[in-house]
Amino acid sequence: MRHLPLLLLLLAACSHRGAVPIVSPEPGERHLRNIRQLTNGGENAEAYFSADGRSLVFQSTRDGRRCDQQYVMGVDGSGLRRVSTGHGKTTCGFFYANDERILFGSSHAVQDSCPPKPDPSRGYVWGLDPFDIWTARRDGSDLRRLTSYGVYTAEAVVSPDGRRIVFTSLKDGDLDIYTMNIDGSDVRRLTSTPGYDGGAWWSPDGRQIAYRAWHPTDTALVSYRELLAQRLVRPNRMELWVMDADGSNQRQVTSLGGANFGPSWTPDGRRLIFSSNYRQPRSGNFDLFLVNLDGTGLEQVTTHEAFDGFPMFSPDGRSLVWASNRHDARPGETNLFIADWVH
Repeated sequence: MRHLPLLLLLLAACSHRGAVPIVSPEPGERHLRNIRQLTNGGENAEAYFSADGRSLVFQSTRDGRRCDQQYVMGVDGSGLRRVSTGHGKTTCGFFYANDERILFGSSHAVQDSCPPKPDPSRGYVWGLDPFDIWTARRDGSDLRRLTSYGVYTAEAVVSPDGRRIVFTSLKDGDLDIYTMNIDGSDVRRLTSTPGYDGGAWWSPDGRQIAYRAWHPTDTALVSYRELLAQRLVRPNRMELWVMDADGSNQRQVTSLGGANFGPSWTPDGRRLIFSSNYRQPRSGNFDLFLVNLDGTGLEQVTTHEAFDGFPMFSPDGRSLVWASNRHDARPGETNLFIADWVH
């Protein structure tokens, strides 16, 4: 759940068929060229590149399922294959081990079917499902469990050197960021300020970690903890932060208002690319933006009138993959898109 919003991020899709369609960029999308639509229908998101840049892992509720499973496919949309078990609910896949294995969060050990959705009378909230982190080969075989906390533990991303995993967990009673060795040992807590810390992503050199955070105080903190006790969180206010890989030197990058989430890095490690609705904080109109690590140089990348999120650059920096409501066959569908990046 590196996600936002829930109706956009509880993801699904119909089967990919035929040639990958070319989609015209919206006015002002000067960084994007040769946009290709990789999925067609339903809800699909959190597509992340393999280290060799040839494959994507993503989450979807295709095949008649009501909640997400993990899939891999080529960057041209070919070779679709499910990785996860097909039971419970999953989130946040990531390649590692020379692209031979995939990490993901899954609730299948405690839930055979999809968990119930939060009561809509509570307003816009996320359910903190009982994920633990699992690993499997990219064909789904050799399934192994890395954590056994029984509470929300997900958002796993592997460091560039392949040695550490950064992840988010509720295991100590708050939503905090941790790292551990690739085998699940040597768990270290990096954040401790009361509130929501999550969506962590290593810098290309592995020395820094970008993440999203909301640190409420006073009555807002009381409300946050009341929801947390019910395994819920209301993610309508978040800003981007950066810290060193050991958790030191935590500093806030953005002060935009609204919900800013899904940060990843430009290949040179100098800027973050992320999704934000700060211009319409109560809306589902999220766009992609670039920002310098000191918060300067904010630049809008997408201009579509609905949702754009979960951006990631290819390892060579030539392509960008993201999820969007654009070009939907039915209103509200979220599909995956890839484009050539224009500097």
